[in-house]
Amino acid sequence: MRHFGRRTKGFSIDLLYLPALILLAMFVVYPMLSGVQISFTNWNGYSAKYKYVGLANYVRMFQDKMFYTALKNTVIYGVGSTTLQTVIGVLYALLLQKKFHGQTLARVIIYLPAMIASLIMGYICYFLVQYNNGALNDVMKLFGAEPVDWMADGSRAVWIIVVINALQFVGKTMIVMIAGLQGIPELYHEAAEIDGASYVQRLWYITLPLLLPAITTSVVLNLIGGLKLFGIILATTSGGPGYSSHSLSTLINYLYFQNQNAGYSAAVGIFMFLFIMFISTFVRGYLERKAASLE
Repeated sequence: MRHFGRRTKGFSIDLLYLPALILLAMFVVYPMLSGVQISFTNWNGYSAKYKYVGLANYVRMFQDKMFYTALKNTVIYGVGSTTLQTVIGVLYALLLQKKFHGQTLARVIIYLPAMIASLIMGYICYFLVQYNNGALNDVMKLFGAEPVDWMADGSRAVWIIVVINALQFVGKTMIVMIAGLQGIPELYHEAAEIDGASYVQRLWYITLPLLLPAITTSVVLNLIGGLKLFGIILATTSGGPGYSSHSLSTLINYLYFQNQNAGYSAAVGIFMFLFIMFISTFVRGYLERKAASLE
């Protein structure tokens, strides 16, 4: 009876996985496999007819200047946003980890933008940097400066988008860092202070090394979010001027809905998935090895 009970219990536990597995198959596995299939076709996204073209879409992708521009911008969005979020998030966490009057309010204000949809955040920030009646240009006019069309230059637009994305989600980084700081025993700091270590020395040799697991988690999540950035770009530039601020995500949207080239769009999507998986796995592995070497 005991043996039967174990088998029954084991079988019942396995059944509990079925809803999750069904949802995973419906919304992840099947769309992924369909995307792979479509990437080998010339489907326009609407017609019931299409034909297989082999690797033609992938060959075209690696010969497309627009693709390389989007790939470069994607790296900038991912690395730039992650760097800013990590640095500012750590500073916020160091500032707000200790109790003081208004601490909770300060944390809420910093975290609040992360609760807004990226598309809405993009529209809000666009009203700040737009040429006509933009808040930033209005402030410049008060000091006698000429207004600037901030989003007219593709390179500048890319970095403005990086800053917007970083400031929106820096609150999430701050929360992760505060949790990491609270897990560091105060005993280490007290011992170092007794030995005459300055605050900067304690920060560099104790706090940051012990905070590395939290930094790893935050960096990987922020990097994935930055590499698949979509909403803010769509709201501020729609990939323009021209195609100079496209990310891979917005390029996929453009190719499918505006260019009516679902096959090529799917090929870019498959590349994007593999690219983000490779980069995030590599960065996570490097940071985890770095943390292990400091133990």
